[in-house]
Amino acid sequence: MGFLQPVEPDVDADELRRGDRPVQMRILSENFLSRGFGTPDVVYVGYLVKIALFVLGGALFAMSTPGVDGLLDVGQWWALPVVWQKVVLWCILFEITGLGCGFGPLNLRFLPPLGSFLYWLRPGTIRLPPWSGRVPFTSGSRRGIADVVLYVALLVSLVVALLSPTAPGTGQLPWQKVAVVLVVLGLVGLRDQTIFLAARAEVYGAIAVTFLLPFPDSMVVAKFVLLCIWWGAAISKVNVHFPSVVQAMEANSPLWRTKRVKHLFTRSYPEDLRPSALSKLLAHGGTVIEFFVPLVLICSGGGTVTTVAAIVMILFHLHIIVTIPMGTPLEWNVFMIFAVLVLFVNHADLGVSDLAHPVVLLIPAVSFLFVILGNLFPRRISFLFGMRYYAGNWDTSVWCLSPTGEQKLTDNTIRAAMLPHRQLEKIYGGEDQARVTRLTGFAFRAIHTHGRAHAALLPRLVGDRPGVNYVELDGETAAGVLLGWNFGDGHLHSEQLVAALQDRCNFEPGDLRVLVLDAQPIHRQTQAYRLLDAATGEFERGTVRVADMVNRQPWAADMPVQVAGGGRDC
Repeated sequence: MGFLQPVEPDVDADELRRGDRPVQMRILSENFLSRGFGTPDVVYVGYLVKIALFVLGGALFAMSTPGVDGLLDVGQWWALPVVWQKVVLWCILFEITGLGCGFGPLNLRFLPPLGSFLYWLRPGTIRLPPWSGRVPFTSGSRRGIADVVLYVALLVSLVVALLSPTAPGTGQLPWQKVAVVLVVLGLVGLRDQTIFLAARAEVYGAIAVTFLLPFPDSMVVAKFVLLCIWWGAAISKVNVHFPSVVQAMEANSPLWRTKRVKHLFTRSYPEDLRPSALSKLLAHGGTVIEFFVPLVLICSGGGTVTTVAAIVMILFHLHIIVTIPMGTPLEWNVFMIFAVLVLFVNHADLGVSDLAHPVVLLIPAVSFLFVILGNLFPRRISFLFGMRYYAGNWDTSVWCLSPTGEQKLTDNTIRAAMLPHRQLEKIYGGEDQARVTRLTGFAFRAIHTHGRAHAALLPRLVGDRPGVNYVELDGETAAGVLLGWNFGDGHLHSEQLVAALQDRCNFEPGDLRVLVLDAQPIHRQTQAYRLLDAATGEFERGTVRVADMVNRQPWAADMPVQVAGGGRDC
């Protein structure tokens, strides 16, 4: 790979331009599985620098605590309870300023590389209340002064807590200051679920709740929250989608520099581009690790067994970091390594028997309830609270904008960035030059199972308007531009966002069409879809079989569809 320049795709541009979608997906899927996105190494270096700044920021906030001194004397203070608490709060601050998940060019964020505060400090931008109309004072979709004030209050409350000394005689932060952070975060979430999810409340928020408890209860309960996170992720990966995630992640990893290694993750390149036995082994092996090694950490109580288990989990998260995956949950994995060292190594001796009030285990129990409900009812529970991280079983959408629809959206929405394809055109110097990169994004989706369903459903979405020159957008990247943030949660770019745009843009029928594909419920072998027109509403719904998605090649467009109220359509 080049350091400053991307690796040029090894494709015939004329063939790509002439080809229909299956031809394009075959060409670009083959290229992706040989070269990845071709990201220049300087981008990866930038992400590693960001990790270093994240670590430095946490250390500086820790040293703002009286009695915590010396950046080079980290061994004297890194595992103190107050340092642990400040690192968690620093993670929330880092995420809600847009520097964490969803940052930068690996998420098609170029100009600028983040959204977040550029939107959430600006009245008139779109907000998405989780229960609009059912919770007083939360209806509507336009950000007002009150929303800006709440966001600023969240930032200020975090900084105040991060700069606070310990409460006398506790070694922990004053619980009142943590409570203020949690209350303001809850109020912000009722007005705009986007900010609440961006704070990674299912991880850092749940852990911060433990800070309301005295030591050692706070540490013991935090251990079980971590166990819930690992088990939640493992449960969601017990599926047939996950090997495709591993295949795509490894093919795009900067670790592997040759085609020969990258092809090991594909069954038989280029004839059969489904995941290889190696991809399946890594996927299911990682799931086994997430199930059993954290249980060892909880139960072992120190010694050699704990040390070995801790090393395994550190290597597990370190591997994710060095692959620099799409979505870039890098700092989160750094935090998980820190959590292993603080909770399970330094405080290995603390366990359930040390709890003064065992009832506090209800905190991780509630988190785990969301995991169960999220896997049973993925349409109702966020991808994040269901902890379906990197499981391949995601809620996704594809947006199709007509030229008129794009103009209306551009003219009637307040944003800090252009639509993703326009950013690419500006960077590459024109539509033709940006085409390969834009289509490679859809090839990335096609390598995952849901991309095969997208290919089968797109003709149904816009097939009645053959003369319209639609631009196709990935719903996740569209939401990132319109909301200021997105990290894999399809709920943020489905019906609610479409309705908010219709209120602003007054689309005519056909201006904006959206395909929404729900994740697979863990107890079913189908995934539900809906086809929407922003002006007229839903016009078709049905299901696709997971087996049909898994057994097809990335370029397939012949997958059967079961239309609700009708027969099976091939």
